[in-house]
This record gives sequence, C-alpha cells and structure tokens, in this order.
Amino acid sequence: MSAKLWLLLGSVYGFLAVGLGAFGAHALKAKLTPDLLAVWRTAVEYHFYHALALLAVGLLARQLPPSGALTAAGVCFALGVLVFSGSLYALSLSGVRVLGAITPIGGLLFLAGWACLVRVALKS
Repeated sequence: MSAKLWLLLGSVYGFLAVGLGAFGAHALKAKLTPDLLAVWRTAVEYHFYHALALLAVGLLARQLPPSGALTAAGVCFALGVLVFSGSLYALSLSGVRVLGAITPIGGLLFLAGWACLVRVALKS
C-alpha cells in the first residue's frame, strides 16, 4: 500500500476525530451520562492517537523501502480505530454495554500495529 493511502487515511481519521470530539463536547454533553461521556472521550483519544500513527506510517513509507511490516502496521492501526473507537462510539450512543466486548479486539490491533513498527525500526 502506498504512502499516499496512509497519509490520506490518517488525515481523514484525524479530521473525524476532531469532529467527533467536538460533537461529544457540545452535542452529547447534556445527553450522555458522565460515564458514557468518558467512554466517548476515550474513543476520541485513541482515534486521534492512531490517526497520527497512520500519518507516521505514511511518512515512513515515503522514506523506507517497501515493507510488509509497515503495511501491516497501517492496516492494524486503521482497523483498530474502526473496532476500538467504533465500538466505544456505538456503546456511548446506544448504552448497550455488550459492545464493550468488541473493544479489546481493537486494542489488540493497536498493539499489533505498534509491534509492527518496532519490527520496522529494528530492520531499518
């Protein structure tokens, strides 16, 4: 996958993270319980961190030779945002706590992405 794809995806994810953070702070503040608002904030926080990680993957992809580990890192970060943050957004809006059971899968994807970056760093 190309550097351009990771830079584009990281930028879109960053844009969405800022928008969803503002939505939570303004539109949801009066509608969610403090506990569910904290869940929303956690989703936004990890969403934004991994948008930045995708930008890093894109920048590294421009500087380094093609690497399966770098591609895997990008895929893991991108899917991790969808699963981790997505499940927390859904939990916050619906109040359905069972959605929290999906969240650790996203967390494992984040960990795998960071492990892939460790591999990239060791090989470069």
